[in-house]
Amino acid sequence: MKNKQRSGQGQQPSYNKAKTNVQGNRKGKSSHLVNKSTSSHHDNQSLIKQYPVHEVSELLVFLVSTLSNEGRNSIKSMLARGQILVNGRPETAYNFPLQPGNTVTVSKGKIVEEIPLIGLRIMFEDDDIIVVNKEAGLLSVASAKENELTAYRQLTAHVRESNPNNRIFVVHRLDRDTSGVMMFAKNEEVKQTLQNSWQDSVKERTYIALVEGKIKKPEGTIKSWLKESSTLKMYSSPYPNDGQEAITHYKMIQSNNYFSLLEVNLETGRKNQIRVHMQDIGHPVAGDKKYGAKTKTIGRLGLHAQILAFEHPTKGEVMTFKTDIPKTFLHPFRLSPTT
Repeated sequence: MKNKQRSGQGQQPSYNKAKTNVQGNRKGKSSHLVNKSTSSHHDNQSLIKQYPVHEVSELLVFLVSTLSNEGRNSIKSMLARGQILVNGRPETAYNFPLQPGNTVTVSKGKIVEEIPLIGLRIMFEDDDIIVVNKEAGLLSVASAKENELTAYRQLTAHVRESNPNNRIFVVHRLDRDTSGVMMFAKNEEVKQTLQNSWQDSVKERTYIALVEGKIKKPEGTIKSWLKESSTLKMYSSPYPNDGQEAITHYKMIQSNNYFSLLEVNLETGRKNQIRVHMQDIGHPVAGDKKYGAKTKTIGRLGLHAQILAFEHPTKGEVMTFKTDIPKTFLHPFRLSPTT
């Protein structure tokens, strides 16, 4: 898989479609509609209306043209009170950019916010996929403990707010201690489409890695054949064609005598690939005791999935999601002069 885009650092979380930039949803909360009146069920339902978006438009323009019985000032007041939702989330910005496939919900009743998502923020959601920014420490999916909090479990509860039969499906995973962008499918057909065409559909997977020591080569490529030991630890086989081929490209962002900050692009997506390859070149990921790290400077694993770009499974558009470099990754370079 070839990477189609390169990236700088320090940008806000965003969804980029062609030349349109849409900032990610507000952190940590999603909402559902609860009507507090004592009307009949039929009356309650009549207070909540949903409108599909068929073309690109700003939110206020869309509402003015759609709600012909409401005045412009009345619509602005509804926006200010959080009575307008886009894809299930309150939106107050007049110029919020709507895309085809979005759903705008208008409520004449009150909106009650649900319990915030923990360690997770939804960046984008439509009928097919959910893209999230996961914090380090949150398990993506599987768990030996039945009641352990996971991204999968929280997002399942989220989609069932609108329909108890809704489900989500795992497309790929991030390690518990790796933060960043990941995606889930909202139906089995989309899951299969994404998994069957993953190498072709994914245009870029860029990670930020804080590794121990000063890397001499400013950029390079690491290739090996990965295998898993009986203790479930991945390692590079010394023999060609013995295991799964893994290819990692890296580029230096900054370094000092103790650490190097790298932009890492995956050509293949194997389990623990970056962690093994960094150990292979003598520069394990900071905080990664499993793969040879000695430091605990930032109090977490120094690995962050910064960019995920892929072709939408049903619309065919290339979508790019990007997050900031975690601030803790930059702390080691304030302690001593950088090169």
